[in-house]
Amino acid sequence: MKKYLDKLPLQLKRIIRQAQAASVSLGMPAYLVGGSVRDLILGVKHFDLDMTVEGDGLFFARQMAKRLSAGLVIHERFKTATLMLPGDLKLDIATTRRESYPQPAALPQVSPGGLPDDLARRDFTINTLAVNINPGQDHQIIDLFGGQKDLAAGRIRILHALSFQDDPTRILRALRFSCRFGFRIETATLGLLKKAVKQGCLACVNPHRLRDELILLLKENEPFKPLRELSRLGALSCLHPKLKVSRGTQTLFRLAKQQLDWFAKNFPRRRALDRWLVYFALLLAPLSRAQIKRVIDRLSLRKGEVKRLLGYYRQRSKIIYVLSRKEVTADKIFSLVEPLSYEAVILLKTTVKNKYLQKHLLEFFAVYNGMRLCVGGHDLGCLGVLPGPRYQKILAKVLKAKLNGQVNGRRAELVLIKKLAAEK
Repeated sequence: MKKYLDKLPLQLKRIIRQAQAASVSLGMPAYLVGGSVRDLILGVKHFDLDMTVEGDGLFFARQMAKRLSAGLVIHERFKTATLMLPGDLKLDIATTRRESYPQPAALPQVSPGGLPDDLARRDFTINTLAVNINPGQDHQIIDLFGGQKDLAAGRIRILHALSFQDDPTRILRALRFSCRFGFRIETATLGLLKKAVKQGCLACVNPHRLRDELILLLKENEPFKPLRELSRLGALSCLHPKLKVSRGTQTLFRLAKQQLDWFAKNFPRRRALDRWLVYFALLLAPLSRAQIKRVIDRLSLRKGEVKRLLGYYRQRSKIIYVLSRKEVTADKIFSLVEPLSYEAVILLKTTVKNKYLQKHLLEFFAVYNGMRLCVGGHDLGCLGVLPGPRYQKILAKVLKAKLNGQVNGRRAELVLIKKLAAEK
């Protein structure tokens, strides 16, 4: 394992050195575990670190946060913590534990346990590998369930027959890992997965857990592939009975990726897009507005996500109708598109082929988006115009003139507000 650890970037090596020091000072054995070990062996270039600790993992995490000057989020119920580090890097630290499920699809009940218990609670054998990182150890891989053999064979295998009943979100994870790594799902595992889908196990999952797992799937580089497999299995019916993917869905995903990559390349200083939200909206495209609302409610999406999605669906028809014309004033483009999220605009660019709409949306991104006045309330106050309806109307007229190229710069804006303020 040493040859893999030696290849780590300097930042990850520093984190491991600090973990080794904390392990010694606190007397708590610490291990790299799960996806970190898997990705190390597979040669994945960018990944977060997962550690598990025999002892008080939360106390260990607090000490690591101090050592690394990192942000810290504690999950008391599950005895886990997440450290937020520069460069969008995360370090997950957990207390070694055992888990039991009081009923299918329920949240697990957590109790203290050793490393073997901690590895036995995991989803697939390829995620059960661990490495003791303490000084003086030979850093050999701890493999209690044949994970290395399955990793070498490119095989997804569960640890026990009730795995998918205990946690049905493993159905999504199995397909996600299978498509990401090009692995096949082992025959018996696939049979149990299909059985769990047929039994409707996913319909029993807590909405937040199902939402989070679906988002992870949609964040994959090629999210259509696992979605297609879910659709073939009939697993998408847990969201809505009429929800399926098709060749049309595949085409939309391909076009969306082109638009998302275009935005990232051409507007690197703008807010980074939630790519998964764009794919999610395209997944729901075959459904009616009422059906889409049911899916959104089913998943308990966050308020900001709901606002962006519903804003797109509400305004879509009107925007298409107006912007599909050749001649549209800049202020009209601005007033229609500025209230939308970037994701909504990308969805319009993805799904509407009209050349005039494409031109107007490009102009919005390149010229009008975020346009602001040089003058403001202080200037109006100096002219005796107090905040109120007239105040807002004057500023709106100046912005309209600026968008349409009729004024340019602070001096021209001041001349116009003086003229408008003098009007009765």
